[in-house]
Amino acid sequence: MKKKGFILVILSVFCCLSLLHGADNQRPEIKVNLIIDGSGAFVGVKEEITAWVSGRLDQILAEGDMVTIWNAGTAARVVYSGRINSASDKDAVKKSIGDITAAGNNADFSGALREASQQQGSGLNYTLLISASPAAISSLLSGPQANLLRFSRMEEFSGWRALVVGLNLDEKVRKAAANFIGS
Repeated sequence: MKKKGFILVILSVFCCLSLLHGADNQRPEIKVNLIIDGSGAFVGVKEEITAWVSGRLDQILAEGDMVTIWNAGTAARVVYSGRINSASDKDAVKKSIGDITAAGNNADFSGALREASQQQGSGLNYTLLISASPAAISSLLSGPQANLLRFSRMEEFSGWRALVVGLNLDEKVRKAAANFIGS
């Protein structure tokens, strides 16, 4: 009985030391791709989306992270790209989201997703697509870039949706499987 208690104490100490050691390690930097609907449908829900995205980015972003923001209007265009080094950088990201303009009936999600997938780094990547236009999502799902949404999760809100898109995951899964099988 004493032996079991001793082993339990040793395991507990080992686990606590492991957790403390892990707390000193910082997380790797991530690359955030934020693709926001630039169609006219965005206008009616802009304030809600801006508040939600700002809160989400506050939870995600840390010093050293890279952020690229696209306005997916008639043609996708980058409205912000930079590294987060201070609180003022986070404020600049939020301001660029608030400054997004919307017009027309189209949102070029395909172009923005294609560009974002080509810019993926070797580290952690996080792509968030915000859509206020059901028609734009439908055209994306029926278009040539639909395969880019294969690994994604959608969250529905009143009048808009947020998709977390796992770009280029198929390639990473294949490499991980090959490494696992090869070992």
